[in-house]
Amino acid sequence: MNTELETVETVVGQGDPRWSVVWLHGLGADGHDFAPIVPELRREGWPTVRFVFPHAPVRAVTINGGMRMRAWYDIAHLDLANRADEAGLQESMAQAETLIAREVARGVPESRIVLAGFSQGGAVALALGMRRAHPLAGLVALSTYLPAPERAKAACRADAAKPPVFMAHGLGDPVVPYLAGEMSADVLRECGFDLEWHAYPMMHAVMPQEISDLSNWFEARFRAG
Repeated sequence: MNTELETVETVVGQGDPRWSVVWLHGLGADGHDFAPIVPELRREGWPTVRFVFPHAPVRAVTINGGMRMRAWYDIAHLDLANRADEAGLQESMAQAETLIAREVARGVPESRIVLAGFSQGGAVALALGMRRAHPLAGLVALSTYLPAPERAKAACRADAAKPPVFMAHGLGDPVVPYLAGEMSADVLRECGFDLEWHAYPMMHAVMPQEISDLSNWFEARFRAG
């Protein structure tokens, strides 16, 4: 299994990065997808932050007729409980761990690394965040769900510290139903995560108010850290 991924990177601020954000894109997109929102998130007075946007591997996606595209895992079923293939999910979690380890090697401790993702990428972020023994600075999960929630609950370590979580979802999302996002948030709360939930009048997308709310959340993380 290859855990090395190509990435797009943006550093905002002066000097060496003190924080890192590893951001996983959605199905069929690539690492360039969310890079443009960095200037919209950034606020004066923030520490220097490295944003890392990896490209998911290209793989056949069953639900799309076997078409090959960038994807963090295959999708063979519409129902969310079985939507993410376990092998692909495990591979993507290992790749995310490699990216986190690379940031640590570059001088940013895990306590200052945020793992973020949209849709498929958010599913990987939540799945990994539930299983880690050592907490990151936070998790960001946009328009997404927790794959195999019962397995994730079983893997969640009761003795592990839990990072804060920002989750947001569109009320009219036709790809990942709003209720699926809410139910996933409930599972994380049950496992002890401090979760901030936002709902927006949108579909499977990102909107300006969401970016503003996420910027507020990042600001709180940077102050706390």
